[in-house]
Amino acid sequence: MTEPAVLIDVTDDTLFGRNAFWPMFAWLRQNDPVHWHAEAGGRGFWVVTRHADVTRVYTDSETFSSRHGMRLGSVDKAVAAVSGRMLIVSDPPDHNRIKSVISKALGHSELPRMERLARAAAAHAIDDVLQRDEVDFYEVAKRLTNHVICSLMGIPAADWDWVCDTISAAFEGTDEESKRHAHSEIFLYFSELLDERRKNPGDDFISRIATDQRVAETGRRPLTDEEIVFNCSGVLSGANETTRFSTAGAVLALAEHRDQWELLRSGDGAAVEKMLPAAVEEVLRWTVPGVHILRTALRPATIGGVDIASGDRVTLWNVSANRDEEEFPQADRFLVDRTPNRHVTFGAGRHLCIGARLARLELTVFLRELAGRVRTIEVRDQPVYNASNFTWGLSRLAVRLSA
Repeated sequence: MTEPAVLIDVTDDTLFGRNAFWPMFAWLRQNDPVHWHAEAGGRGFWVVTRHADVTRVYTDSETFSSRHGMRLGSVDKAVAAVSGRMLIVSDPPDHNRIKSVISKALGHSELPRMERLARAAAAHAIDDVLQRDEVDFYEVAKRLTNHVICSLMGIPAADWDWVCDTISAAFEGTDEESKRHAHSEIFLYFSELLDERRKNPGDDFISRIATDQRVAETGRRPLTDEEIVFNCSGVLSGANETTRFSTAGAVLALAEHRDQWELLRSGDGAAVEKMLPAAVEEVLRWTVPGVHILRTALRPATIGGVDIASGDRVTLWNVSANRDEEEFPQADRFLVDRTPNRHVTFGAGRHLCIGARLARLELTVFLRELAGRVRTIEVRDQPVYNASNFTWGLSRLAVRLSA
């Protein structure tokens, strides 16, 4: 094995803040795709970087469990409090039973409503940006995605900004104490909102899951308050974090790849509409907001020819899998007409992100609005990224859009 030209440390958040982690994962894919990673003060973990290996672990939930935490840096006590009751830290059969209720409330029947909300939010955002000389598009994307999910959940409009800022603090706070406090604030908020919806139910997401029932060992029962609160927080954070990073990242990618911007917007309406599905998938592959996911081996296994012991922690690096040259020809090029495109931005298997349909719809509506109303995208300052190896993307993007 050749010596790496870069230091291999996936826990170094500064690499992500500097957008400087790509060479590390390129080396790992080529030389050590199932890499044992030592951990200061910890027991270490495996780093899986190739697309085939990542998808194999995702789809084997009988061997690789989510119950013991789904990211590096998780607090064991906090994980234990939600394990088996929150989708992202549950395994079958609990995962399937909870997901059947949550997915119904975000299902196909809700698509027309989702699209109306997304269209209104995207049109308003573009209206606002076109009237200004310069704007931080990350802040635009942040409010845009928050508007849609808060509307679906029936959160009062007066609370939208607070909810947006608090869920951001829960994942992007400067220290673990502030993150825990923000999570507690969100849990408390949803507990109070749930009490109100039980008394006065409507047709919103919270009311629907509060009145639906899940399969249980002894028949069917309503979701518990804890299951509802934990999963409302999960849906809110997933809808906000993933889509805001992808939306802002789409603007930067199209600004930096002018040939792809012209390709997307050069045809008539029918041509743009035909290209949108592929463009959305390429934005998701390229921006990949969910950097890594953690699994715990329940029994001995083999990944890419490497033996994994029972109890070992295994991390799946979506950012690396999405740039795997074996899966994606010209993986380091942004191509809006790329097909096929089996990216793992939403994971795979049973844990495929429950908000994937909504995220795709929001991005489709946004790109349609952008391509139809904007002529040029000019980046006015150096883009800034957040320093996180879990949810990652732009934290500032100064741009000027011309009509």
